[in-house]
Order: sequence, then structure tokens, then C-alpha cells
Amino acid sequence: MAKYRLQRINDEIVREMTRILRQVKDPRVTSYMTVVTGCDISPDFKYAKIYYSFLDPADETKAALIRAEIKKGLISAHGFIRRELAAGLNLRVTPELTFVADTSAEYGSHVDAVLKQIKAEDEARPKPAADEAEPAE
Repeated sequence: MAKYRLQRINDEIVREMTRILRQVKDPRVTSYMTVVTGCDISPDFKYAKIYYSFLDPADETKAALIRAEIKKGLISAHGFIRRELAAGLNLRVTPELTFVADTSAEYGSHVDAVLKQIKAEDEARPKPAADEAEPAE
């Protein structure tokens, strides 16, 4: 099967999941800004990994607890989500959903913080004067 069809289905599932998450009544999901960041569906359309993220706090331990609570809420609402997904998509088989926390935003902010720290340390280091020649190697 062509990869472009899988990508179109993945995009459609992300769109539908975004709509469905607004309808979920579980406070573990709705109390945080939960966002579907991606989807990977198997070539036979039987299984789909749904990647989710949320607006995370600066505290890493609190973020891990919130991530676990959101996952519990999504698993609890699995039946509702799957039924709504079946109604919104026109597929023969509604995929079995697996929810995976997307930590790429956290990783990106960590890399950004490290780069800013390196830049600050580099700017704080005294620079050699222009008349001082660096020794040739």
C-alpha cells in the first residue's frame, strides 16, 4: 500500500482525535491542555499509536505525574474515543488505540536551555585582546 495513503489516514486520525478530545468529559484529560501531536497507524489499519502532549509545567517531577494522569484518563475514555473515531472515519476496521506521551517538546526545551547556558558561559569568559596573538600550533 502506498505510504501517502498511510500518511493521509494518520493526518485524518489526528484531526479527529483533536475534535474528540474536546468532547471527553474526564477531568484528567480536560484539566490540562492536552494536544494530539501525531499518529502512527499500522499498514493493516488495525493498530494506531496516538501521540499526545500537554502544556507542561517547569517542574519535571510534576510533568511526569501529569503525564501519567492524562494517560489514565485517556485509557479510561478509550471506548468513547474509539467509538467516536469510528463514527468520524470511513474505514472498514477501527484501529485499536495505544496512547504514547510525546516528550519531544520537553526534550527541545531542554536542548534550548543547555545551548543558552553554553552561550552565557562563552560570553562570560574573557576574550583575548586583539593585539595578543594566539600561539601557532
